[in-house]
Amino acid sequence: MVFFSTSEYQERLKKTKHRMAASGIDVLLVTDPANMNYLSGYDAWSFYVHQLLVIFIDEDQPYWIGRGQDASAAMHTTWLNKDHIYPYEDDYVQSATKHPMEFVSDFLKSKKRDKYTVGAEFDAYYFTAKNYLKLREKLPNARFVDATNLVNWVRIIKSEKEIEFIKKASKISENAMQAAFDTIDVGVKQSDAVAAISHAQIRGTDDFGGDYPAIVPLLPTGEKTSACHLTWTDEPFYQGDPVIIELSGCYNRYHSPLARTIILGIPDEKSQYIADVVVEGINTTLGTIRPGMTCGEVELIWKKVIEKYGISKDSRLGYSMGLNYPPDWGEHTASLRAGDNTILQPNMTFHMIPGIWLDKMGIEISESFRVTENGCEVLTNFPRELLTKPNIRLA
Repeated sequence: MVFFSTSEYQERLKKTKHRMAASGIDVLLVTDPANMNYLSGYDAWSFYVHQLLVIFIDEDQPYWIGRGQDASAAMHTTWLNKDHIYPYEDDYVQSATKHPMEFVSDFLKSKKRDKYTVGAEFDAYYFTAKNYLKLREKLPNARFVDATNLVNWVRIIKSEKEIEFIKKASKISENAMQAAFDTIDVGVKQSDAVAAISHAQIRGTDDFGGDYPAIVPLLPTGEKTSACHLTWTDEPFYQGDPVIIELSGCYNRYHSPLARTIILGIPDEKSQYIADVVVEGINTTLGTIRPGMTCGEVELIWKKVIEKYGISKDSRLGYSMGLNYPPDWGEHTASLRAGDNTILQPNMTFHMIPGIWLDKMGIEISESFRVTENGCEVLTNFPRELLTKPNIRLA
């Protein structure tokens, strides 16, 4: 099923070609699954083998190249004509003697594009060193240039249809966070809490279902809240535990991340103090955001708030997000941090995650937002505070 109109895909392709032309690129190899989806609609769990879109700057449609048994998925999910779908045989898959980039090279030769400037996503998760070496070996007359994030920057401003999908993901995020709050309790296994979260993420709402998110629920607990990217164990929650929950709903591959912190009991003075500072910083920053500001200016507002209270944060305040596949829901473009001069424009979407992590504890309270014509719109509706469960049962 194709979720966007052909005209929208063609407009995305047009913008991509403008960037190709500005970089002197004649042929673009797109291996990032999110970028493949963005330009063609392709959507399958097939990114564990080599697949890509090939864009010729002077042709109206990209070419999909992938494993033979995935060609049917390309027919079902893309707007491409059948003669733009080029499957390779299965003996190219994880072979010691053949490599899919040899097939790609032969394809470029057949199209007489083997002496052109070829852009590839050198720093994408799904473009390997072997990919590059094979392409260089088989296309000695081509000029290769780094086109990492070329398509990502086209994606940064969303269409109205994309915003609709992100807002549906936001509703799923709310439901999943509520499931987390309802389930996390003293004596409950962490894995059981995550099972409830995951159920809510996939179930979605009464009106629409959810997709698998690009990142599994993150659940640092106890002193491990100082480490923001831990997942879960089968250990139970204990009296007094702080628990960080970072998750996202996902709808047709679009995300809306959300983080909160729960205290199983009465929060100590330090935790409550840091949480109050974080919330003040979020509220002040969100209330100030306007199109025309830079990402660095947004971060500076936050920084000035927390510095009043003697708190500092070295990591970035947030990042652009939306369409993606594992292992990340971020877009790898704009970051809310000092020195980022990206200018905010309407329909950019960001995850603001002003986490504070100390040696033995951490607090995360985050919001995803859309830049609007006059300010910003927070995408989820969930209490923006340090959550507590003071009347919990004894283990």
